[in-house]
Amino acid sequence: MTEKIDDTILVENSYHNRELSWLKFNARVLQEAEDETTPLIERLRFLGIFSNNLDEFFKVRYATVKRIAEAGKGGRSFLGGITAKDLLEEITQTVINQQKTSLRILSDIENKLQGENIFMVDETEVTEAQSAFISEYFIRKVSPALVTIMIGELEQFPTLKDSAAYLAVKMKMSKEDETFKSKFNYALIEIPRSIDRFVVLPNDGEKQFIIILDDLIRYCLNNIFSIFKYDSISAHMIKITRDAELDLDSDLSRSFIEKISKSVKNRSVGDPVRFVYDKRIDKETLRYLMEKMGVDDTDSIIPGGRYHNRRDYMDFPRLGRTDLQYKKIEPLPIKGLSLQGSLFHKIAEKDYLLYAPYQTFSYVVKFLREAALDPKVKSLKITIYRLAEVSHIASSLINAVKNGKEVTVQIELQARFDEAANIKYAEQMQSEGVRLIFGVAGLKVHCKACLVERIEGDKLKRYAFVSTGNFNESTARIYTDYTLFTANQKICKEINKVFDFFEVNYKIKKYRHLIVSPHYTRNTIYNLIESEIENHRLGLPSGIKLKLNSLSDFKMIDKLYEASRAGVKIQMIIRGICCLIPGVKGMSENIEVISIIDKFLEHPRLYIFENGGEQKMYISSADFMGRNLDNRVEISCPIYDEDIKAEINDTFSICWNDNVKARVISKKQDNAYRKNKKEKIRSQFKTYEYYQQKLKE
Repeated sequence: MTEKIDDTILVENSYHNRELSWLKFNARVLQEAEDETTPLIERLRFLGIFSNNLDEFFKVRYATVKRIAEAGKGGRSFLGGITAKDLLEEITQTVINQQKTSLRILSDIENKLQGENIFMVDETEVTEAQSAFISEYFIRKVSPALVTIMIGELEQFPTLKDSAAYLAVKMKMSKEDETFKSKFNYALIEIPRSIDRFVVLPNDGEKQFIIILDDLIRYCLNNIFSIFKYDSISAHMIKITRDAELDLDSDLSRSFIEKISKSVKNRSVGDPVRFVYDKRIDKETLRYLMEKMGVDDTDSIIPGGRYHNRRDYMDFPRLGRTDLQYKKIEPLPIKGLSLQGSLFHKIAEKDYLLYAPYQTFSYVVKFLREAALDPKVKSLKITIYRLAEVSHIASSLINAVKNGKEVTVQIELQARFDEAANIKYAEQMQSEGVRLIFGVAGLKVHCKACLVERIEGDKLKRYAFVSTGNFNESTARIYTDYTLFTANQKICKEINKVFDFFEVNYKIKKYRHLIVSPHYTRNTIYNLIESEIENHRLGLPSGIKLKLNSLSDFKMIDKLYEASRAGVKIQMIIRGICCLIPGVKGMSENIEVISIIDKFLEHPRLYIFENGGEQKMYISSADFMGRNLDNRVEISCPIYDEDIKAEINDTFSICWNDNVKARVISKKQDNAYRKNKKEKIRSQFKTYEYYQQKLKE
């Protein structure tokens, strides 16, 4: 990219590339792992998140770019000014550098753990006492779960599972061996996913010891291959990542659930897109494996460290060391809304806002439990995108059916990487009598809404909640999200229209309050931005504040650039991808962007428009990405309650003033921390304090 920064802007490319911007986001996650103020065990967790993010990136985004490259297309307009082939090379080099950084960080953390009397041992450091424990553990738990394949003698190389970790074993056979003709023989050992990756060994006084399952298996190689005679044996880790695109067949006799289920199973044998190997593996073994696996030059080939699947560090054992973890916070109640009485009676009087995890997600479960038991409730409708592994949401819906309620669930079976879990719950709910809707042809249903219809006297009254995040008890403990509880009949009526659209989707509904994708979001946001431009021209209060996970839609970025050039001040808090380039004179000098990565995952989508002094505010399920604007069903819900507006403005302001965990998104994309001489504000901790104070008022 070339640019001339003066009164007249010349920008060859006005956007950051989406994939490279995502890698910058993941670098911010890596910064948390490197930050010495982050508790040690939490630093390991961030390393795990970094690795898990990278796995998903290769399965989805890298695979998409690879398909463009293989189709012989440049892809410049789609990719923001870079060819697909060049982008693949840049991604690979960036990831190699990030992996080097992550290994350095891991080494530093392990050294500091030793200072805390926590020792990671490998197979060469096992003591006599630990040896007895490991041998017994291997025989009892590991050996029955091992899949070991003698690949040297197979005519056809086995298909390696997506993202599974394997030990590639090389044996130099002894002269006495009569089993094999070759001097060298090879085997693959699949690291079992059913066993904890970290095995806690017996303590030695105050010292605590952990061995990684990979090393425990290495220690027991002689046990595994005891029937063979060899002079030497070695084992090095490899991993292959495959294209995660679902390929749905057109068999009309199959149900949608069957098609998705089959496609998810096929994903495990999709085309390879990344091959990671232990850089200490010998060249002959590496060449042999790559040839057998069909890894080619369009795949990302990453020399790595001794251990792969570092996503497992997300579940590093806590060892009872609360001093090496974040201090747990107790989710707070919502002021004025008790979990003891009827939520419906309180919501009938006014709207309430839940901001998880600062406030307890139990209100969502309580709402559904009450609906399931209340004899006045006649029907319940809800959208489901990702459920918890053990879901109180699902059990509440089944409970409602058993109590004679008409329950309709729109469940998205194509929620990326949660398809299998959603299929399981869909089948369970369907068998219990829940009425399921499987979305709209060609559109994912990503909105988060629930509607209850209740007979009060001789009238039908509706109650609803709308959220920026999933109805998932597990993620609600670590994702920040807004949920609005409302009995505003105008809003509830329009939520019902969205559910009608799921059933009869050739009829496009009209809305006066909600902003609904795919038909209205893009143009409505354009119009709201236009109003800010006009208000600024007229000297009226103007300004835009956005909180998003991602901003990648070029046309929406152009509209924000237009507002900036007109003088409209724009503040954006974007956790992940940001293809907009802020702070460029003549293009975006009135736009500021920060990103916050901290203890919780920032997840709300929030739009605030000053609107000449009569502020318009929406919480939403939609990021400013093409898929959310044009190819998904999304809901942006207005906030009308003035107290809630003030609350959201307050929490946005706290976030915006963060000078501890906020990074400035700039032309340089260097992830520089925002530093100033003001009072230290760590927004997530400050937000919790804000809600604590509200309870005292």
